[in-house]
Formats: sequence, structure tokens, C-alpha cells
Amino acid sequence: MPKYVIEREIPGAGKLSQDELQAISQKSCGVLNTLGPRIQWVHSYVTEDKIYCIYNAPDEATVREHARQGGFPANRVSRVFSTIDPTTAE
Repeated sequence: MPKYVIEREIPGAGKLSQDELQAISQKSCGVLNTLGPRIQWVHSYVTEDKIYCIYNAPDEATVREHARQGGFPANRVSRVFSTIDPTTAE
């Protein structure tokens, strides 16, 4: 299944409390349950003013539908074509 990076612009994201992050996570999981197994949230990175989410999904439209139903921004959705790390240099 294709992998996507979703860039969500959320001013002050880095200052969200654990309770706020938990509420966002719960909302996301609720939407994922309604969309069925065809989309999976892998994990997210919270930075100062953005959250970068990694998802497995059949297509960009499904990722955007998750964002729409959850009320989350999806400012940029990029498909991942490959992954590299330090072992790639070997």
C-alpha cells in the first residue's frame, strides 16, 4: 500500500498539551475506524507550527477524506516513493 506524508499547518502545535494531543489522536482514530482498514496512521511528528503525519493509504483522495471528516488541515499530501537511511550508503 502506498505511504504518504501529510503536512498539517497548526499554529502553536508544539505547545499543545498532552490532553490536546490525545483528543486529536482520538478524533483521528475515530475517523480511521469509519473509513475501514484501507487507511492506516503510522505515526506523526509534532513541530513548532506543523504536524507531519505518516499514513498508509490506497490513494491521496482517501488521505484527504480522512482530513475532511476529522476537521484536520492537510496542507500538503506527498506520496513516498522510497525510504533512505544511513545503511543506504553501504
